[in-house]
Amino acid sequence: MTQEDDMHLRLSNILDSAITPALKLLPKSMDSDDARVILLAIGLQESRFSHRAQVLANGGKGQARGFWQFEEGTRESRGGVWGVFLHSATSEPLRLICRALDVRFEPRAIWAELEHNDILAACVARLLLFTDPAPLPKAGDASKSWYYYTRNWRPGNPHPDTWLKLYLCAMEAMQ
Repeated sequence: MTQEDDMHLRLSNILDSAITPALKLLPKSMDSDDARVILLAIGLQESRFSHRAQVLANGGKGQARGFWQFEEGTRESRGGVWGVFLHSATSEPLRLICRALDVRFEPRAIWAELEHNDILAACVARLLLFTDPAPLPKAGDASKSWYYYTRNWRPGNPHPDTWLKLYLCAMEAMQ
């Protein structure tokens, strides 16, 4: 099996086991090929779908959890899980998701569960994208998708040099 075949298989598995079930828990309007592509691309950029907890340079565990590398954030920062928890457009869908997945509806509990629950992690990632008033970039627009991703994730150490290749992998997985 080639490295490309392995990547395609992994992304197909992520679609089947995390993204598709997550989108079924969300309002139908949040499910689209545009959403699936950007969720795949962001997951690849953040964790390569290999790490459910942030890996620090010293080998320790950082603050980010899940394949989409969400931090807990704080009420004051309105970032991370707290941002999705507090946002008027996502708080209620998040509450319903937590009920469906038997997760306590509390930011700390949600954040802790992201490391072990890929469906919840995909839901939270999609909900964060929903908080952006701009529409999702169309599938195939890697440049707009990069700006959309960095505006919403606010990565501390962005890697624009890897985005295009990973985005194209996400696009291929949707074929």
